[in-house]
Amino acid sequence: MTVSKPTVDVVAGLTSRAADHGRVWMVIAALLAAVGRRFGRRSAIRGMLALGAAEAGTAVVKQVARRQRPRRRLGALLDRRTTPRTSSFPSAHAAAGFAFATGAAMELPVLSVPLGAAAGAVAWSRVRTGQHRWGDVTAGAALGVAVAAATRRAWPVAPHEPAGLRTGAASKTLHPGARVAIVVNPDAGPAISTDPEARLHKLLPDAEVLCVEEASELPKALERASEADVIGVSGGDGTVNRAAHTAHTAGKPLLVVPGGTLNHFAHALGIETFDEAAAAVEGGKVIEADVACVAGAMFLNVASFGVYPELVAMREGLEHRVGKWPALVLALARVLRKAQPVEVEIDGRHRRVWMCFVGNCRYHPSGFAPSWREKLDDGQLDVRIVDAASPFSRTRLVLAVLTGRLGRTRVYEERTATSLDVRSLDGPLTLAVDGEVVDGPAHVT
Repeated sequence: MTVSKPTVDVVAGLTSRAADHGRVWMVIAALLAAVGRRFGRRSAIRGMLALGAAEAGTAVVKQVARRQRPRRRLGALLDRRTTPRTSSFPSAHAAAGFAFATGAAMELPVLSVPLGAAAGAVAWSRVRTGQHRWGDVTAGAALGVAVAAATRRAWPVAPHEPAGLRTGAASKTLHPGARVAIVVNPDAGPAISTDPEARLHKLLPDAEVLCVEEASELPKALERASEADVIGVSGGDGTVNRAAHTAHTAGKPLLVVPGGTLNHFAHALGIETFDEAAAAVEGGKVIEADVACVAGAMFLNVASFGVYPELVAMREGLEHRVGKWPALVLALARVLRKAQPVEVEIDGRHRRVWMCFVGNCRYHPSGFAPSWREKLDDGQLDVRIVDAASPFSRTRLVLAVLTGRLGRTRVYEERTATSLDVRSLDGPLTLAVDGEVVDGPAHVT
C-alpha cells in the first residue's frame, strides 16, 4: 500500500532537510560575505557565530531534557527509520535558524523579514514532518534569539552612520571647476573595482587619474597630484596615510577612494564604494578631521608598539574563517605565548607592557577589537595598554577576553589623552603606523 504525500508535506520535508547541519544558513552566509561588502561580511560572521553557539547550547539542554520525539504522522515525508535519537526538546534546527537570522539582521536590519521568515519556515517544517512539537521549536527559537543577542557583549554591533564632527565644526565647499587628481595604487589591496583607473575615469571624467605601478612611484605621483585643487587617493590605509601627509603639507583637501583591503579611514568617512567617493566630490563639501603624530610621522587611524602589530595581523588573517571575536582570542593566545614584554616609561612612569595601542580619536568598542569612531575631530588619543608586570598577566588577559570582563582586569588599561610620552628602555621601538611597520626611535611622543 502506498500513501501519496500532499504537496505541503513535500515542501516541509525539503525545507527541513535543507536546514540539516545548518547548510542553508552557510550558503546564505557565503553569499553575504561575497557580495555584501563590509556589513555583509559582519552579518555573515555574526550569524554563523550565533548559530554555532546556539547549536552548542541546544546540545547541552538536550542532555538534560531527554524528551521523546512525537509519534510520527501518517503521510509525513520522512519515515520512522530517520527519526533522530536525540531529545526532542529543544529543536536545534529552530535554534540555529533563529540564531542566524537574528545575528545577521543585527548587522543588516534589511534582512530581518526574509531571514525571520526562513527561520520560521524551518521551525514549521520540523513540526509538519513529525520531528518536533510546537513547544520544542518555540523553545529552540527563543534560545536562538537569546544567544544571538548575547553576541553583542563580546562583539558590539557597528553603526552604519559615518563618524561625525563636532557641532559647528569648520567646513568648506569646493569651488565649481575644482581640479581633482587621483593617485591609484592597485597593489595596495584587493580593489573594489577590477579596473580602478577605468572606473574612476567613468565616474569622474574631468579628474586626472595617476596610476602607479610600483610603491616607489607613489611619492612622485603624489607630488604631481598636489598641483591640483583636490588630492585624491585610491589604495590601502598606508597609501592614504602618505596622501594625507601630502595634502596636509600642501593645504589641499584629500579625497579618499576605498581601494585597499580594509579601508579604515574611508569607512570612518562613510565612503564604502567608488560611487560614494564620486558623490562626495560632486557634493563639494570639505570637512576637517584630526590627525595625530608619532615620532614625526602622521597617522589617521592607529599607531602601536609591542606585540599589537603582530596581534592585528594574525587576527585579520583568521577572522574571515572563524569570526572577529574567536580570531582575537586565538591570535591573543598564540602571540602572547612567545612574546616578550617591552620595558618603557610612559609619561614618566616605568612600565613593562605587552602592547600599546594609540588611536587617533576615541575608538569603539572597548577591548582589543576597536572597529569604529563616532567622531573624527574629538581632539583625543585613544590609549589601550596591556600590562606585563602583574603575575600571570598573559593568562588573566586571555580569561578576561573570554569572559567579557576585560574592563575589570588590572592587566588592561584604557583611557584617553591629548598626548603621550614613551621612552623605550630596550632600545629603538618598532612601530606600526596605519598598518605600516616602521623602525622608530627609543623616545617617541
